[in-house]
Amino acid sequence: MLRPRIIPSLLIQDHGLVKTVNFKNAKYVGDPINAVKIFNEKAVDELAIFDIDATVKGYEPNYSLIERIANQSRMPLCYGGGVKTVEQAQRIFGLGIEKIALSSAVLHNPNLITQIADRVGAQSVIIVLDVKKKLFGGYEVYTHNGKKATGINPFKFIQEAQKLGAGEIVINSIDQDGAMKGFDHALIDKAREQSSLPMTVLGGAGSLDDIKDVIDKHKIIGVAAGSLFVFKGVYKAVLINYPSKEQKENLFKKVKHGD
Repeated sequence: MLRPRIIPSLLIQDHGLVKTVNFKNAKYVGDPINAVKIFNEKAVDELAIFDIDATVKGYEPNYSLIERIANQSRMPLCYGGGVKTVEQAQRIFGLGIEKIALSSAVLHNPNLITQIADRVGAQSVIIVLDVKKKLFGGYEVYTHNGKKATGINPFKFIQEAQKLGAGEIVINSIDQDGAMKGFDHALIDKAREQSSLPMTVLGGAGSLDDIKDVIDKHKIIGVAAGSLFVFKGVYKAVLINYPSKEQKENLFKKVKHGD
């Protein structure tokens, strides 16, 4: 039975776990390996890990760290950061990662979607679009941690990505990142209209009620969050957390297969 997924999103910078606000002011929050071990115990649906240095600084994926994370993990893993070739993707899959997240590289070379999907299967190819509102309306895709505007319409690219063989779309709101004030439902609505692919939304979760709002409205969808699962309380003390089985059942109770 298909059901929504609740996905912690971890950002890696300089080998450490960080959290940002609007893709800026990265704050160190701990060791990624320790976070993975804690999420193991909490029976997480899936874990997404993004190396936010790799593309900006032109690094190769950190295969050593990826392998350490995969060896510790007992949950499905999605990795993104610095993947530019089919060979890099295959190497990462060989380390035990189930999904590869692609962003900047496929914006410049969309055919890379097809090339990687042909090798590893479409279900493992995830397209991440970091999206920001435009000053006079509409949305635009950005790269390099929200610093470079691409001129690309995210909704048109979603359609193209599906045709080229992508298996899932992740929509990440730069405007909502780390603000913990709720999701951009207008953005989610418009993105969801473009594709029948599985979709995950990221950017804005400040409470389980925010996640519930997304699931109630959009049904079978992935909801990812960063700050919500690494901070606790009004003073944002660092504490790895995740909803209990009972809390998740409450979030999902209105969602039925086929909705």
